[in-house]
Amino acid sequence: MSTIAVIAEARAGQLKKVSLEAVGAAKELAETAGGGTVVALVAGNGLDSAKQGLAASGADKVIAIESGDLENYSGSAYCEAIATELAKLAPAAVLAPASAMGRDLAPRIAAKLDTGLVSDVTALHFEDGKFGATKPVFAGKAYKKSMFDASPFMATLRPNNWEPTSGDGAEVSDAPASISADTLRAIVKEIVAGASDRIPLQEAKVVVSGGRGLKGPENFHLVEDLAAAFGPGVAAVGASRAVVDAGWREHREQVGQTGKVVAPTLYIAVGISGAIQHLAGMSTSRFIVAINKDENAPIFKVADYGIVADAFEVVPALTEAIKAAVAH
Repeated sequence: MSTIAVIAEARAGQLKKVSLEAVGAAKELAETAGGGTVVALVAGNGLDSAKQGLAASGADKVIAIESGDLENYSGSAYCEAIATELAKLAPAAVLAPASAMGRDLAPRIAAKLDTGLVSDVTALHFEDGKFGATKPVFAGKAYKKSMFDASPFMATLRPNNWEPTSGDGAEVSDAPASISADTLRAIVKEIVAGASDRIPLQEAKVVVSGGRGLKGPENFHLVEDLAAAFGPGVAAVGASRAVVDAGWREHREQVGQTGKVVAPTLYIAVGISGAIQHLAGMSTSRFIVAINKDENAPIFKVADYGIVADAFEVVPALTEAIKAAVAH
C-alpha cells in the first residue's frame, strides 16, 4: 500500500477549506490506486484548530510541523520543514491546493524532492501503475491528461473540484521544524491583512461577477446584492479585467487569466462579454449563467443558461427570487 501525502494549508492557525478538498482528492486517488494511507501535513504555529480539523477530515494520519519560526508563511522556511518530513515518508504522491500559497510552495518542494509537478489540475488518475492528472490548457479550450513516470507524483488541485470528506479521527503527531538558517534567504516578520469578512473568491460555492455592461461602478451594487441574496458565506463578488482596469473594483476580485481562476458550483456573469482571458478563469465552473443583452456575446458559448436581456431589469428580479427561495 502506498502513501499519499497532502500538504494542508492553515492561515493564522485556521485550516483552509481547500485543504479538506485535497484530503478528499487523496482518499479518492488512494481508492483508485487499490488502497493506501493518506497523510496530511500542516506547518505553522498555534495549530490546535487545524489539527482537529484534519483529524476529522478522513485522513489516516496527521503530521503537524509547529514552530514560532513558521508563524508567518515563508516559502523557503515552509519548503525546508515540509520537504524534510516528506523525505521521511517517501510518499508515492503529494497533493496540495492550487491556492496562492500552494502555487508558491509546491514548485519549491518538487524541486527539493527532485520530481515534477502538474499544476492546477481538475482530475486525478491511476492507470497501469502510474499516477496522472488532467488540467485545462489553452485558456480552458482543451484538457490535457498527463501520466507521471517520476516519483513522487506531485500536483496542485484547483479548488471546488473535490468534495471534503470526514472520518472518525486520525492519528495526530507533532514533528520538529527542521529549518536551517543558512538556507533562508528572507524572513517574514509580519503580514498585514486587510480587514474583511468576505468569503475568498476561490472558495465560494457561488461567484457573481460583473462587467462593463453595468456601465459604471455606482451600479455594481446589483452584483453585490445578488451575491448577498444567497446568504452569508455562500457567494463571492467577482469582476472582469476591464472593470478592474477601469478602477471600478479591486484586483483581488478579478476573474480571468491574469486574475483568479475559480470553479464554483454556480457562476453568474452579469454584463460580461466573455473575452478569452475571462473564460480561462471560470470556464470549469459546474454551472454558468450569463446575463447580457448582446445575444452574440462569446459568454453564451460556454454558458449552461443564458438570459438575453438588460441586466438592470433581470438582476433585481433574480435577486428577489433567490431571497425568497433561500428564505424557504
